Amino acid sequence: MSDAQSSVSSAKASKPIEPIIRRLQIFWLVWLAYRLLALPVLIATFTAQDLDITGGIAWQALWLIPAFIMTPVMMKGRSPYLLLISSMFTLVYLGASAVVIFARAYAVELSVIWIYVIDTVLLLLINGLLFILLKRLPSMNKSVMT
Repeated sequence: MSDAQSSVSSAKASKPIEPIIRRLQIFWLVWLAYRLLALPVLIATFTAQDLDITGGIAWQALWLIPAFIMTPVMMKGRSPYLLLISSMFTLVYLGASAVVIFARAYAVELSVIWIYVIDTVLLLLINGLLFILLKRLPSMNKSVMT
């Protein structure tokens, strides 16, 4: 039984984590830039209302404070505990983005739904990469066999 466990752990250890960390870093930075800058600009551009772009960027900066705090964790990509907490926060962002999609669709504001769809897809990719990375990182509950 210990041979089977060692073969499973060696199979996990042989999978590289560096490409996943690199992709996670890229998608995280793209999402932050998109959410902070592109989303308010695009919404102000494509809605019929006269919206303040600077106010939208300031609102997004407030909304992204937890994401800014998580950025060093996402850039390192090594701590399973912190990545798990980061995954929970990104799931909250994902849920909020999906709610906005449904609210806009219900209000028949179809001209800006695609802006939030891009946001949702980026968050889905980030969460997928986080789950893959968490599976490849060493186990958080290393049990000592006596």
